[in-house]
Amino acid sequence: MTDDDFKKSTANLKKAVPLMMKNHVAATPANYALWYTYVDNTIPKLNKELDGVINSYGICPPSASDQLYNTHLASRNETKLSELKASVEVLVNEVANSMSDTITGTSKFSAMIDKTFDSLERVEGETMSLDDVMGVVRQLVSESREIRHSTQFLTNQLTKASDEIGKLKSELADVQKDALFDSLSGLYNRRSFDADVNTLCRSNQAFCLIIADIDHFKSYNDTYGHLFGDSIIKGLARRLMNSCREGCTAYRIGGEEFAIVIPNRNIRIARQFADSLRRAIEKLSIKDRRSGEQVGNITASFGVAEFREGDTLNDVLDRADSLLYEAKQLGRNRVMPL
Repeated sequence: MTDDDFKKSTANLKKAVPLMMKNHVAATPANYALWYTYVDNTIPKLNKELDGVINSYGICPPSASDQLYNTHLASRNETKLSELKASVEVLVNEVANSMSDTITGTSKFSAMIDKTFDSLERVEGETMSLDDVMGVVRQLVSESREIRHSTQFLTNQLTKASDEIGKLKSELADVQKDALFDSLSGLYNRRSFDADVNTLCRSNQAFCLIIADIDHFKSYNDTYGHLFGDSIIKGLARRLMNSCREGCTAYRIGGEEFAIVIPNRNIRIARQFADSLRRAIEKLSIKDRRSGEQVGNITASFGVAEFREGDTLNDVLDRADSLLYEAKQLGRNRVMPL
């Protein structure tokens, strides 16, 4: 590194760190890389998207930081999953080869035993010297040692595989836990929701929270099957993604439960937004692949809460949940408060 490079790096860090603190960004290596690149202005598209996030929220929520890093600077999760997949393939091949070798050895040993017994049976009918008999026995002992070694090797390989699979499962769980998105709906997941709303609450940023729950979801599963239920979730998620603009962010936070965070808007505007979502979902029609029937009349109920200074995640979530419960009690397919 030249003196000029060092001076430039130092200057960028001096700019990046205060910006991270101002925007309530955790001091992680990925975030340092993101904000270093931002102040260096080497990826204009990243700067434009990050500026858009800050204009919407007043800060940079954790899920936005993670997504920008993954999009513009790295694809760590994909690389890790690829490495895990390769490890599993190598492991499976090793065990398969060991089993194949052992089975082959066992077949040879079985054939050798048959041949040996044939030879030993000739002792009664034919004249075999003691040396000939001892030679047959020595061959049997030698082959038995080899097959014992082979089966012991397979046992060791299986034990090793079991240990490796345990570690791989643990690593895979960590990767999945670190993922930003829910795999079924494509929306941000519960982990992202908790991180974002906690950050907004701690920084006292104005926002509204909408909680939505699909009406009669269990009956759809019972009547049409779980694959149909999954199709409802995907369809509703598409409606949410198409509707969430100007900084609004949608999450899947439970089985049939969704959340939308609306930054810097009051509850009147958030309620209007929720009602427009409710009407959009009413138009949703899902095809039952088993019967070919188009199923409509899919609805959802909504609870809307506004952040109050000093609120925690649980405070604002509890208020939204209570209003959602009230909407269900009043007949579903409605937004509360009125």
